[in-house]
Amino acid sequence: MAEPRSLIYASIPQTPPGIIMPPADSRVTAVVMDPIEYTLRKRLPRKLPKRRNDVYVNMKTDFRAQLARCQKLLEGGGHSEICVHGLGLAINRAINIALQLQASSQGALQLAANTSTVELVDDLEPEDPDEAGEPMTRTRNNSAIHIKVFYPDPQ
Repeated sequence: MAEPRSLIYASIPQTPPGIIMPPADSRVTAVVMDPIEYTLRKRLPRKLPKRRNDVYVNMKTDFRAQLARCQKLLEGGGHSEICVHGLGLAINRAINIALQLQASSQGALQLAANTSTVELVDDLEPEDPDEAGEPMTRTRNNSAIHIKVFYPDPQ
């Protein structure tokens, strides 16, 4: 059998190829795997409880369609506030949507942003199901933003 091209430890997700490091936790045993023999399957992230005024922004849907959905919720949906959620690469898009909403309202809308870290789980499935390789999971962290877009209470 040929030598693997690079060694990756499952317990250390960001190990550069060719560098072998012991596991960070002594209770975790290092599992050496060949990245060629496994397929990476990214699971969907855990979502917050879905409410009618929640908008989950992604990079696949057209920006204008997502912006129109937010405007429809604020103007015609009877909501005085919406919450725009963005994960990873979609953080910039979520911020842009919130700022566009605020600009189009001539400053009538206010924004309140919170950031968080979301733990994501990836599945590593063996390429050849006949081999003895077992499916493994890997956890990683990703940044998220939650922007509350609302009309302030008149005083």
